[in-house]
Amino acid sequence: MKTTEQFLQFFTQQLSYWRRWYILLRRKGKLLGRIKSPKDSNHRKQFLKTILRNIILFFSKTNDKSVGVASHRHRRKQERALKSMANSANTNSNIYGVGCNWLHEQRSFVILAIAIVSLTGVIGNKLYNQTQLKIGNPAPQTIRAPYTDSIEDKKKTETERKAASQGFVPVLAIDPEINQQINENLQQLLDDGNEIRAIAGAFPFFDTVVLSKSSQRYLRSCSDSEWQAVLVALENHRNKYQKTIERTTTSFRPSFIAAPNQIRELSTTPSKFKSDFQTTELESDETQPVDVLQNIDFTQAIKELEAYQLTISQTSFSSVIAQISQVRQQYRLATTKLLQLESVSPETIYEESLLLDLSDIEWENTQTGIHQSAERILTQGIAQGLPKNILQDAVSLQVQTFVPEHAEPLASKVLLAVLQPNLHQDEEQTAQKAQKVAAGVPPVMVNLRYGETIVKKGEQITAWDFEVLQHYRLVRREIKWLELVKLGCIITIAIGIFVWVEGCINCELRQRDRFLVLLLALSVPGVIVMGLPYTTWSALGLLLGSFYGPILGLTVVGLLAPILAIGLDMSKAALLAGVGGGILGSCIAQRLRSREELALLGVAIALTQGGIYLIVKTLIGQAFGSTWYIVLQEAGLFASSGFVWSVIALGLSPYLERLFDLVTPIRLAELANPNRPLLKRLATETPGTFQHTLFVATLAEAAAKELGCNVELVRAGTLYHDIGKMHDPLGFIENQMGGPNKHDTEIKDPWKSAEIIKKHVSEGLVMARKHLLPTAIQAFIPEHQGTMLIAYFYHQAQQMAQEDPSLTVNEADFRYNGPIPQSRETGIVMLADACEAALRSLEGSAKRPVPIKGSKVGAKSTEAEEKRSPKDVSTEQALAMLNNILRARWQDNQLVDSGLTREEMSKIAQIFVDVWQQFNHKRIAYPKLKATTTVQNSL
Repeated sequence: MKTTEQFLQFFTQQLSYWRRWYILLRRKGKLLGRIKSPKDSNHRKQFLKTILRNIILFFSKTNDKSVGVASHRHRRKQERALKSMANSANTNSNIYGVGCNWLHEQRSFVILAIAIVSLTGVIGNKLYNQTQLKIGNPAPQTIRAPYTDSIEDKKKTETERKAASQGFVPVLAIDPEINQQINENLQQLLDDGNEIRAIAGAFPFFDTVVLSKSSQRYLRSCSDSEWQAVLVALENHRNKYQKTIERTTTSFRPSFIAAPNQIRELSTTPSKFKSDFQTTELESDETQPVDVLQNIDFTQAIKELEAYQLTISQTSFSSVIAQISQVRQQYRLATTKLLQLESVSPETIYEESLLLDLSDIEWENTQTGIHQSAERILTQGIAQGLPKNILQDAVSLQVQTFVPEHAEPLASKVLLAVLQPNLHQDEEQTAQKAQKVAAGVPPVMVNLRYGETIVKKGEQITAWDFEVLQHYRLVRREIKWLELVKLGCIITIAIGIFVWVEGCINCELRQRDRFLVLLLALSVPGVIVMGLPYTTWSALGLLLGSFYGPILGLTVVGLLAPILAIGLDMSKAALLAGVGGGILGSCIAQRLRSREELALLGVAIALTQGGIYLIVKTLIGQAFGSTWYIVLQEAGLFASSGFVWSVIALGLSPYLERLFDLVTPIRLAELANPNRPLLKRLATETPGTFQHTLFVATLAEAAAKELGCNVELVRAGTLYHDIGKMHDPLGFIENQMGGPNKHDTEIKDPWKSAEIIKKHVSEGLVMARKHLLPTAIQAFIPEHQGTMLIAYFYHQAQQMAQEDPSLTVNEADFRYNGPIPQSRETGIVMLADACEAALRSLEGSAKRPVPIKGSKVGAKSTEAEEKRSPKDVSTEQALAMLNNILRARWQDNQLVDSGLTREEMSKIAQIFVDVWQQFNHKRIAYPKLKATTTVQNSL
């Protein structure tokens, strides 16, 4: 473990030295005049030997177990090796340093060359490995087979396999939804039958021992005239029976008197007279029509009723007749319901004779048999286009098995009414079977002998000839260099236009930014080259617009579109759809301030891409005809791809921001969140600095908004510009809360105090790098102070030097290390930071000394300044004070690199005064109440 730590420490030292050495060569360029020195090779050898000796020395000592003198010597040798390497680098020039320096200076041209080569290589991929011989062109010479071989005729093989795959019966599968629909329709028909039978009433409605089923069917279904005939016949039979009883009783009265048992027998058992009465009735009833007399059902029903009439009383028989009349009425209602169903459905399923003539038990058995038959038939499946007679035979066969014999016609009609094809083609199984069948077809091979002519000179090269030539590698492939050069020139012009636009809008891109733009631009043709038409236009526009603004995003999309149209074979509708999505993303992305809004933008991009594709296809006429559904499907896919690539862009955005050190409005809003750990520490550990920061942020934000600068960047940068004060909060007067000033009580050394004040910049940079703040935010930490003089301690040191001539005051010891503001945003923050203390000094409620800007501790103000209040200070006085402060910064050359103009300085001062007035607006003066009145009111 110790060895590993030593190695890591040594390696860190080496890297630090090499980095310093590289920066020295790059910045000062001292080695340029010594390139031609004859000692260069010796210097290089010495330098490499030093590095090698140092590494060998380290590893030779890492396993040394001695700790005391040996480890001390080991460290001494390491130090000497490092010093030797440093001296070698500082005193000797070498070509490697010159090369690094030149490469760094020419890095823009390197990125440009990489962009041209990579874009040309990707977009011009179809120009590689091109064949000189092409199908349809005449052969330049007679070409013969160089050796005997067997070649597969892929076209014939494909034809035979296609025929085999189309020649088998497709795999069919039962559709459960159709089965469910059939069962529902079947149950509905049976429910209708149950409803009709419920209206007709139970059957048989009487004891079948007395009245047979056939007689009961006839009695409830016969016509009214037939029923009246039945009633008349029964009435005649009853009258004749009474007359016969009377005659018999009169002629045999003595005997009956003498023998009562005989009378009882005659009255209770009249069966022996039955046939005589019936014969007499039929023969003597001349009122009956001939057709009724010839009706067997009528005759049988009369006989059964007359026989039953003799066995019961007249009252009971009358109730039987009433029951039959009621049943007839119910039957008539049921037939009416049947007629209503027939009027609704054109196809008659139920018939009176089939449905109502079944007994209740037979109907239950029929329903069960129908369900079983339907289940068997549906399980076996009904194919599309099945002949009707085959389906009828299948239904008859199943019905014979499960349904009572006299109910078979009814069951067949019900099943045929609901059954329909329930088999559909299983695409997956069919495709697998077709693939299996096609794979079983052997390839068609053609034998070519050595020297056999493939194609003669002047003949057109057919597809088969080209296939044979390609097999023998005789197609003579080459790279179309001329076409690649032309494409490279077009790409170079496009990149030149991009660089020109970049300069026109004053957007200074870093090399890493240009590299990111190149990667995003390469993603579009890269996806197309991989065979996917749904490319990354939406992600390109969304990311470029979010990172670099709408103008650069539109420039890249607009330049890339014609290049792709020229260099790649792709659908024009697909190209226009993608370009539309990219343009929309470029224009809107930077205006949005949340991830949710960007997600909604992804939906808008998706709709745009799908809509443009559909409109273009409609205009060229491909959206009409038999292929309209294909166009709709493609439009949906383009819309989906736009949404998917937008989601991918949103997911990649935070990683790209960190990797390429980018700041977007959304990231700046996240950094400005007061719940960020660094800002929470700032508010807790240095509350005075935090209040100072908030006021400076308010001033700077107002000025940035008025001058058209990046407001989000100004606000976020201002919040972090003084985080370095957390290393020593009490070293700054705003955090002392009225307590003693440590610079006056403890330190009493202006040089040490100045170092503490200056250290808040270096410590702030350390904290910013530790918390991975973007470089654009880190720039506010040193640039808001620039190279300003820490005037308070500088004057204090000068006073001490006057008292002690041995002291020397160097102004550089009391100036910040810089750099001065390099952008308008950091310049505005410098001015706001300088004016904040002066504006607070005008607040009468806080009578604190007016600090000299730059001291960070404050100087003693005059008595008049301590008593100053907002009521005593006019707007003109405040504006004059701020103008003096800004003029001092201007005259000290702190803003020469910021881009701010002298006219804008006056405008900034006015904006600061306006904000100060808003913070210190007048309030209503409430009247003072006397103490006695107050006490009385409270009582």
